Amino acid sequence: MKVKTILISQPEPKIENSPYFELEEKQRVKIDFIPFIHVEGVNSKDIRQQKIDLTNYTAIILTSRNAVDHFFRIAEEMRYKVPDTLKYFCLSEAVAYYLQKYVVYRKRKIYVGKRTFQELSPFIKKYKNEKFLLPASDMLKPDVPKILDKLGVEWKQAVFYKTVVSDLSHLRNVTYDILVFFSPSGIKSLFENFPDFEQKDTKIAVFGNTTIKAAKENGLVCNIKAPTPETPSMTMALQKYIKEANKK
Repeated sequence: MKVKTILISQPEPKIENSPYFELEEKQRVKIDFIPFIHVEGVNSKDIRQQKIDLTNYTAIILTSRNAVDHFFRIAEEMRYKVPDTLKYFCLSEAVAYYLQKYVVYRKRKIYVGKRTFQELSPFIKKYKNEKFLLPASDMLKPDVPKILDKLGVEWKQAVFYKTVVSDLSHLRNVTYDILVFFSPSGIKSLFENFPDFEQKDTKIAVFGNTTIKAAKENGLVCNIKAPTPETPSMTMALQKYIKEANKK
């Protein structure tokens, strides 16, 4: 079956040179971006119920741009003036760069990992006398607390925002040739919105082992998988599949 339409279960990229736009143009397919999940911040009252006092912490661990946004949102709600001495431990350069939205970068103590939490951990270990706060979502990866406990540092996790299933009722009578998923939450959203969903001729593209596992547990056949040595990105995996499907 030829591929004409693709639904990406994420927000539309904000950059003009996104590989998805190039894929759409080169392969002459229509790509729609509709987030299957979204983030909602918890309020300061909920933070207090978690027994979090921001003044108790000397360092913040930031694992995503969402964590950055919601930490500073809560700080403002609580009328907490973020001190210049606060240390920031950022999971990646992208998160650290995003921090500039709120602080003067060169005047702050910022430590940056390469990509994974394991790569950030040596910086945290180096400053093990700090009191660390980890503002996170309700769906934090389980390896993060394990690594922090192993490091033997004083730390506290707090839920600053939650991952929520989006309302997709407007898609009830819409079909796509390919549905693309990047997380188990996206799969969960599909079946919460459409409990009677049947895959039929729809092809399912999945990114990452946990997403593949969630798809299979829900009875889906994974037709397109990434990353692989041959196709390290989802756009590459889609392009490979489309080229083969559309030449028939």
